[in-house]
Amino acid sequence: MLFGEKVTLRPFKKEDLLRAYEFENDVETRLLAQIDPPLPLSMAWLEAKFERQHNMADDPVAWFAIEADDKYIGKCGLNAFRQADQTCELGIEIGNKAYWGKGYGRDAVNLLLDYAFRLRNVRKVTLATSSHNERAIRAYRACGFVEEGRLHEQQWCNGRYVDWVFMGIFRRDWEQRDL
Repeated sequence: MLFGEKVTLRPFKKEDLLRAYEFENDVETRLLAQIDPPLPLSMAWLEAKFERQHNMADDPVAWFAIEADDKYIGKCGLNAFRQADQTCELGIEIGNKAYWGKGYGRDAVNLLLDYAFRLRNVRKVTLATSSHNERAIRAYRACGFVEEGRLHEQQWCNGRYVDWVFMGIFRRDWEQRDL
């Protein structure tokens, strides 16, 4: 487990599935968190996904449940590890809206960066997000990410096309950041 100032990153538990089901089917959350338009997901689908991931010990994906105030509030993780490049991609979703805009996501991202750079020996962490997710972009910048590129009008989201923003942070920049 990874402990931050506001959150704990821990393995998923079956008990998290009911809240995860709610988050996965919340349109506002999904519009901020994914590339494709939201689709309704069944509990059976989510349970099957949990079982697949739970039984894949050799999978290099590192997904965590985000816990605050002894509650499951979302998920985050690292994936797309490229050993030769020493890179990976970061993803995060705070599903519990009571925790939006209060630094919980930033705390989780900082924990993931520490995990990636210090424990996994990653050289660079990247991410992609929609340009309309301004709160997330501010949080990523506060953690040291910089915009590296943009695909203009790439994503259909909530009745309009928005840009897809690519961001990254190198370990050397993370080590030199102001705390």
